[in-house]
Amino acid sequence: MAAENPAPTTLDVGALADLLDGRWAELRRHARDISTEPEMVSIPGQPMAEHRERVLASLQRLADAGEVQRAFPTALGGEDNPGGNIAGFEELIVADPSVQIKAGVQWGLFGSAVLHLGTEHHHTTFLPGIMSLAVPGAFAMTETGHGSDVASIATTATFDPETQEFEIHTPYRAAWKDYIGNAAVHGTAAVVFAQLVTNGVNHGVHAFYVPLRDTSQDKVDGAHPMLPGVTSEDDGHKGGLNGIDNGRLAFDHVRIPRTNLLDRYGSVAEDGSYTSPIASPGRRFFTMLSTLVQGRVSLDGASAVVSKMALAIAWRYAEERRQFTGADPEAETVLADYGTHRRRLLPLLARTYAVQLLHNDLLERFHGVFAGEHDSDEDRQDLETLAAAAKPLSTWHALETLQTAREACGGQGFLAENRLVGLRADMDVYATFEGDNTVLLQLVGKRLLTDYGRSTAKMDVAGQARWVAERAGDMALHRTPLRRASQSIRDWGSRARSAEELRDPAMQRELLEDRVETMIEEIALRLRPTLKGTPAERAAAFDANQAELVEAARAHGELLQWESFTAALEAVTEPATRRVMVWLRDLFALTTIEKNLAWYLVNGRLSAQRARTVTSYVERLLLRLRPHALELIEAFGYGPEHLRAAIATGAEAQRQEDARAHVRRERATGTAPVLEKHLADTRDGASGPKVAQPV
Repeated sequence: MAAENPAPTTLDVGALADLLDGRWAELRRHARDISTEPEMVSIPGQPMAEHRERVLASLQRLADAGEVQRAFPTALGGEDNPGGNIAGFEELIVADPSVQIKAGVQWGLFGSAVLHLGTEHHHTTFLPGIMSLAVPGAFAMTETGHGSDVASIATTATFDPETQEFEIHTPYRAAWKDYIGNAAVHGTAAVVFAQLVTNGVNHGVHAFYVPLRDTSQDKVDGAHPMLPGVTSEDDGHKGGLNGIDNGRLAFDHVRIPRTNLLDRYGSVAEDGSYTSPIASPGRRFFTMLSTLVQGRVSLDGASAVVSKMALAIAWRYAEERRQFTGADPEAETVLADYGTHRRRLLPLLARTYAVQLLHNDLLERFHGVFAGEHDSDEDRQDLETLAAAAKPLSTWHALETLQTAREACGGQGFLAENRLVGLRADMDVYATFEGDNTVLLQLVGKRLLTDYGRSTAKMDVAGQARWVAERAGDMALHRTPLRRASQSIRDWGSRARSAEELRDPAMQRELLEDRVETMIEEIALRLRPTLKGTPAERAAAFDANQAELVEAARAHGELLQWESFTAALEAVTEPATRRVMVWLRDLFALTTIEKNLAWYLVNGRLSAQRARTVTSYVERLLLRLRPHALELIEAFGYGPEHLRAAIATGAEAQRQEDARAHVRRERATGTAPVLEKHLADTRDGASGPKVAQPV
């Protein structure tokens, strides 16, 4: 198999970098450069209080340099460039994940809520202070008792027509706003989400601008005193992201002006009457939340950045670190030449390309919606679904990549100076906030079920009959012993032909797509008999299928990644680079299929022999990609100044060279001690100690 490995070729790394960095490549690279400035980067082991102040100072540096205004209106000094803003923002994680997330709280959540949920009065009154960081703010949505279930939050905002004020109130402890960035120390105002009650009617969740602290008084322990009725608690030391002052907020009948309701989608007149441009309360709620999708989009992109950094650190170390002798008994083998090491890291490299290329498509769609280029209800729903599919896969992938990279670097990976453990701790919560990953995949699964239901609902009687016949044919084709037997005979006759079919993009698409469609269809058919049942019966049926629905949604996300990867290949024109990128896409596809071989076997989509071919061809691809892995990683654009990991600076290569030079000197001067086993050879009648040749 090794003989099939072609000679290394030089890839067009610049073209690959442009492909990965996408439409806003220059803004990405500019943000990367900012992230190397000494005052921006994290200091491992820094005490929490100092880390928080350092991160706040980093945000002020960004605000003073005009780096945060791109998404805001030109009338306020912005650029109306939502896509470019997110592209640059994601790269701040290179400096310090706490910087990236705190910037996201200030401008991506707090500021974005005022921008997208407020109207001109709110823009001119509140946004200038938010943009300049004169008003550090919080985004107070999540409550202790409801977490991801935003529609059920318990905080209320009750309108009093006599005073023209809303009264913000936390009725019990479980209704405290929890895990709120900027709440513990720095935040002086917040966008608070609460149930809007007027004239005795609850109109659902709305957003309100609420001052938190009295900025006219001096700070105590780094924070201005709380305003009357507002209570704050510090969440304290966390598993990661300790540069962010997360805290809890509670409100005891706190009064704010009627005009502090962010009223783009729902307003209250002086007499307490409520009006909204969206009649349906449910649709209104989801429309309001959809304006805040950029949090999920940015976490998806930041996760891709961290995955690339982790692989850059681990693979550069693997190219230099030598361990154990192999084919050459006098020279130790670099880690990257071990099959297990290739198996650990190269599939993650392929998936990281897929994650980034899907993110580029997601970011284009996000920009189209928020720049007003494609902003219909359908566009927003598609954006929401795509973000809900991409963010879980990318955040879980980042965590897996960081852990695998840490282990692949041995004890060096556990040192804080090499960043992998610190990044792993900081990234852990990415799987939870801006939507718990499992909950998001449930949303994707429900959308897939809805689309399936709409497609079958449009069938007439003849169409339904054809569908039943086709389904029966599918059962006969894929699930009978005859099908599996005939496929096995064909495979045994020509393994090369089987591998050729697996390289075919059409076959890869069919296998990935068929899994999604089959799973959704089976779930829909199991749920159908309960559609007219009681709420308890429907809930029990959904619960019984919930785990499989999440898995179908994950499969859908992997199909989207494959499609983005495949579409991106059209832009790769240099022949050698294109060939390697096709191999990388194939590796992503086949390791995804390999991971789910049990499903393909049980459902008759692959025979046992064809399944073996999947794994054997994966191994062949790993050998082919080995000579090109470093160039594929260099295309990420992260140098030693970005990675700031001692083992990714060339230091290990120098250590290895020093060790080999020492051995050469000993051998050249004859001062190397004789190994005991060589003495044994002499006693057994050998001609004398075996002296190795210089390395």
